[in-house]
Amino acid sequence: MIVKNKERLRTICFLLFIIYIIAIVYFLIFSDMFGRAHYDVRRYNLVPFTEIKRFIIYRGGAIENISFMLNIVGNVVAFIPFGMLIRWARNKKTNALVALLYSLSFTLLIETIQYITKLGVFDVDDIIMNTLGGMIGYLFYYITARIYRRKHAKE
Repeated sequence: MIVKNKERLRTICFLLFIIYIIAIVYFLIFSDMFGRAHYDVRRYNLVPFTEIKRFIIYRGGAIENISFMLNIVGNVVAFIPFGMLIRWARNKKTNALVALLYSLSFTLLIETIQYITKLGVFDVDDIIMNTLGGMIGYLFYYITARIYRRKHAKE
């Protein structure tokens, strides 16, 4: 019974991961919803924490607070599901280093696509925030899995 439920959970998580990937690619590359613009030139920021500092310093009004939430908090929160679901999508045991590398790689892929297509800005701060979000998601998965294992080990 437990094996069947585990396989069902694995299938559901894998499908959620696929839906998540499609959604994140759409919103980060194709959607106009988050101010996506097609630039005439390729834009990039390679200096860590430049945009993060800018958003912190200049937040204050309603518009700036919305921008702050979308850019700083949104970049972290958007990648939490990635970290939570990567273990199930891989169908293998995944440690923190592997989760970090997958989160970093996926973020680099998104940023590179934005740079090449000129549909956004290649921003090292986005890489930092997205990878942090992936690691928070992995940590949430890890803690939840340990609690689950402890609970079921006693039964």
